[in-house]
Amino acid sequence: MTWDAQTAALLGAIGGGLAIIALVLITVIFLRMARMRRDYLLLQAEGSQDSFIEVVARKTQEVGLLREQVELLHAQLLHTREELAKAIRHVGVVRFDAFGDMGGRMSFTAALVDDHGDGIILTTIHARSESRTYIRGLRAGQADSELSPEEDQAVDQVLRSLPS
Repeated sequence: MTWDAQTAALLGAIGGGLAIIALVLITVIFLRMARMRRDYLLLQAEGSQDSFIEVVARKTQEVGLLREQVELLHAQLLHTREELAKAIRHVGVVRFDAFGDMGGRMSFTAALVDDHGDGIILTTIHARSESRTYIRGLRAGQADSELSPEEDQAVDQVLRSLPS
């Protein structure tokens, strides 16, 4: 088979074009490989440094431990709230004159309750020569016996301060 000069030139041009395309592809692949190598080196440890993967693994473990601690703290907080609801922490006080001739409102009634309205009513009646103290129980804001007007007022005062 004989080739004329035109066919040889065409084949040479096609071969040159393919060579240029191959050169461009090789350059693109080389650049991508260089970028991948740089990224890979970033993940590798240099000298005494930890690798990126080791650091991420350690941080993931630390986050897991922190989650456990938060769950424990949440459980403790719920328990503390339950205990605090049972603590006597709401107080209503009414001072009054038990006897019209005394003055100074030396007698008093104090209602002391927890968040559920359970507690006591402490009443002290002050007279000229003596003082007497009485105590009554409260369950859910209700007294176990009939109350005086001052005791009613102290209980109403303290029940208004309870959380709803």
